[in-house]
Amino acid sequence: MISYKRTTLPEPLITEDEIQKKVNELALQISSDYATRELVVVCVLKGAWVFMADLVRRLSLPVRCDFVRLRSYQGTETTGKVEMLLDTTSDLEGKDLLIVEDIVDTGITMDYLLSHMQKRGVRSVEVCALLDKPSRRVVDLEIRYVGFTIPDKFIVGYGLDFDEKFRNLPYIGVV
Repeated sequence: MISYKRTTLPEPLITEDEIQKKVNELALQISSDYATRELVVVCVLKGAWVFMADLVRRLSLPVRCDFVRLRSYQGTETTGKVEMLLDTTSDLEGKDLLIVEDIVDTGITMDYLLSHMQKRGVRSVEVCALLDKPSRRVVDLEIRYVGFTIPDKFIVGYGLDFDEKFRNLPYIGVV
């Protein structure tokens, strides 16, 4: 196994090539679905920034980008309560939104964010999640664009972290 500054690297669950292929597929579908509409892509920080950057560069339509930052975890455990740390700065009323998220597991954070955006008068809001962990879901959600459905494992890489480490891995690994 390769070492990373005296830390053992996580075993790959999804390879870099598999991720890039899926990002291309998602971008094609989103570009087709929003071909005649103005799209605002909202990235959920911190975990989704790598995925969002790759995704928007592959979209074949003009987009505006904005960011939110939420907190619902303490360490590796969910608190069950969502706190908005950073909200979008754009006027979203009447706009079509695509929320880009790294992973949806319990659904609590995404349910909060969808409700928050709908209260702002958006025309439509959909979710694009790189990873979906339905086995942990406690809130019923519809995720329109899903990259990969994964088992109930703690994962890192491609923007996802463990104690702010491993975000820079080009693959998804299991801790």
